[in-house]
Amino acid sequence: MELHKSTIAYSLKRKLDYLLSLPLQYDEEDTEWPLILFLHGAGERGDNLELLKKHGIPRVVSEMSDFPFITVSPQCPENDWWLNRLQDLRFLLESIIKQYRVDHSAIYLTGLSMGGFGTWHMAVEYPDLFSAIAPICGGGLGILGFPERVIDIKDLPVWAFHGEKDNIVSVEESRILVKTLKEAGGNAMLKIYPDAGHDSWTETYSDPELYEWFMSKRKLG
Repeated sequence: MELHKSTIAYSLKRKLDYLLSLPLQYDEEDTEWPLILFLHGAGERGDNLELLKKHGIPRVVSEMSDFPFITVSPQCPENDWWLNRLQDLRFLLESIIKQYRVDHSAIYLTGLSMGGFGTWHMAVEYPDLFSAIAPICGGGLGILGFPERVIDIKDLPVWAFHGEKDNIVSVEESRILVKTLKEAGGNAMLKIYPDAGHDSWTETYSDPELYEWFMSKRKLG
């Protein structure tokens, strides 16, 4: 499937380059499509969009002949962090929704490592934007307001993923956030890969169950 390169900007200083893919049948069927917003890890920052194809949703899209989601994969600038770019991400997402036939009840957020942190924080900052989220080897402990603020998304379906042997981001990050959500009555799950290190994303994104789970979660109203 083809990934299209583009840039969104709302000032000379604030811009995001991104990859966009559309389902093969997008131009053939007058229907609305589910959307996945993907946030990459720290190693893919910069100004070369080709880096994004190494991991995650852009890799899945580039390897599949047909992926039944609109996908948006922005690139974080060098030496920056997704936590500093949450408003930019919202602006990008809202722009894509205006330009394309997006099913507003089926908008999903996922990311790995730095993007896993970004997924947690983006959802907490804008809890009404998404139908479900899947943070991978992310967290938020030690950052102002976390884990307490995570209860703001107790009504949002969450499926987190982490490697038990992760020595970059401790699995406790995911354990504590999911535990906090569950204790608040939230709809949260955690899948831990017992033999995985930091790379818990390859197995996650290659598993059709993730996308089936996304599609089973629809936002009402």
